[in-house]
Amino acid sequence: MPGLLFGGDYNPEQWPEEVWAEDAKLMVEAGVNMATVAVFSWSRLEPRPGEYDFGWLDRVLDLLHEHGIAADLATATATPPPWLVREHPEVMPVDAHGTRLEFGSRQGYCPSSPIFRAATVRLARAMAERYGSHPALAMWHIGNEYADHTLECFCDESARHFRRWLTDRYADIDGLNAAWGTSCWGQHYTDFGQINPPRVAPGPINPAQVLDWRRFCSDALLECFEAEKAVLREVTPEIPVTTNFMSILHGLDYWKWAAAEDFVSDDAYPDPADPTSHTGIALSYDLMRSLKRRPWLLLEQAPSAVSWREVNVPKPPGKMRLDSLQALAHGADGVMFFQWRQAHYGPEKFHSALLPHGGVQTRGWQDTLRLGGDLGKLAEIAGTSGRADVALVLDWDSWWGLEAPESMPTKRLALLRLMRTWYEPLHALGIPVDLTPPDRDLSDYRLVIAPNLYLCTEESAAHLRAYPGELVVGPFSGVVDAADRIHPGGAPGPLRELLGLRVDEFWPLADGVEQGVRYADGTSGTATRWAEWIRTEGAATVAEYADGDLAGQPAITRLDRVTYVGCALEDVTPVLTDALTRAGIRPVADLPPGVEAGLRTGPDADYLFLLNHGTTTAALTLRAPGTDLLTGRDLHGSIEIGPRDAVVLRTAHEGEK
Repeated sequence: MPGLLFGGDYNPEQWPEEVWAEDAKLMVEAGVNMATVAVFSWSRLEPRPGEYDFGWLDRVLDLLHEHGIAADLATATATPPPWLVREHPEVMPVDAHGTRLEFGSRQGYCPSSPIFRAATVRLARAMAERYGSHPALAMWHIGNEYADHTLECFCDESARHFRRWLTDRYADIDGLNAAWGTSCWGQHYTDFGQINPPRVAPGPINPAQVLDWRRFCSDALLECFEAEKAVLREVTPEIPVTTNFMSILHGLDYWKWAAAEDFVSDDAYPDPADPTSHTGIALSYDLMRSLKRRPWLLLEQAPSAVSWREVNVPKPPGKMRLDSLQALAHGADGVMFFQWRQAHYGPEKFHSALLPHGGVQTRGWQDTLRLGGDLGKLAEIAGTSGRADVALVLDWDSWWGLEAPESMPTKRLALLRLMRTWYEPLHALGIPVDLTPPDRDLSDYRLVIAPNLYLCTEESAAHLRAYPGELVVGPFSGVVDAADRIHPGGAPGPLRELLGLRVDEFWPLADGVEQGVRYADGTSGTATRWAEWIRTEGAATVAEYADGDLAGQPAITRLDRVTYVGCALEDVTPVLTDALTRAGIRPVADLPPGVEAGLRTGPDADYLFLLNHGTTTAALTLRAPGTDLLTGRDLHGSIEIGPRDAVVLRTAHEGEK
């Protein structure tokens, strides 16, 4: 499809059919060119086992096509129908306490259930055979927000599936015993049949078992996706397939999931009540762009208020548009919303929509019209890409290990907080950032930052050693291997030679305790939550602890091109500034506080996004002249950007200026 995608989730089954024609007319007026259809329609499409009612969906897709609107067509398998649950109650998930959950919400199913999986595949095939050649069909949407309501199930069927997964991973029970260290606490197994999911137990559960359970749960849901994808690929091989991610989600390894998709799509719901939410969501968007290193699609966002927070604050004037432009600035090729027409009943009746309850007389509808017009003006950026010189390392295995529920030195080292400590100043400076797994080729980057790599394999360490650029490694890294076993000799394990040090003792800090850090130039900083007693083995001390029991011990070290930060710094600016200078990295624009920059590059031009997230006018000076695609004005030198406003500047390529 040419240009940028714009639209939202459309639920015509919630409305009388006479409303549909009005919907199509208003979609055209707003510039909508795509609608997501049938996400939660299983019970309407298959009201009884094997009996299909496609007539209403036929008419919806015909209507959309008549008005030039493409369909993101869901396989409708996100929520099983009541008849399936009542005939086979075992498809519903069981929690860790052994309680089987009841039907009455959405996305309630056991990912390992063969009955559920077989039913989803049958429906996916019926959908593909029915609509594979329909002219409205642009892409397939499998499931919905996997792991949102159901990440794991602890039933007997899941236990059997877990055992099969473990057998594939370890081949024999001796391999599992060795990996899990089952000689501890008398847990030695003699048969895979003795293993259950990590249900509620009298005390702490083996962390290696919990880590494998996290891997298994991600894989089990991915198997559900793959089963439907196989049918769609067989029947409609030319139609791209996706499923909507949920920003940076702890439960699913999105590196692995993205490899199974044709393109990445995401659902994002930053909180309008949080004045810093645009920074956190920018990090998520950078992940989406990085997963396949090409444009992605924002498949859901809220036009204004959501319906599921304690207090559902609406978006102030300009925020809906600014949020959408932010996604484009980070590489999205379209912005979709939940939902098109605001529901009159159900759990999401207070969730905002492109067409609010009050209809075309509302502020929300005017915002919809304005955004549709702007997206038309920005059509030429579709397909362009972003480029980053800085990468942050994100590894799901390490994340799961770091945030194990029990038996860790501290529960205060949350990975996303560690990542944001580095990301926020980069974002504020206007320096593009990619995310990367540790075992990907890193040579495209000038600076790589691993905020934490608690779990570090020999393979990951080899990639870091081979990387020729500036490298910064954060605290509590290189601690365990892939089975959550402490590396011989302790931390930093396989990173020891690269960092030129060893960690003598972990030194977690109690809540409220601050540890002073003194840099070699006399400036000072503060660490909270975490510190380490470090013994250098060739590394030079960049900063030392200034007080307390660690006074005089190295806090930050450097060996050749590698910096190690052995504490949880509150402000990483001194370390980051030094690393950026050494790497020769500069921002894409000179930014005042509150203004965000994003850069996309096409074959004929560069596109600089300047987004003012503040509530007052911001002034800045452009490095090069260009044309603002939103207003058509030619801009150069000093400019002003109004509150919650933006400039999208088309400029000549660097070599053509």
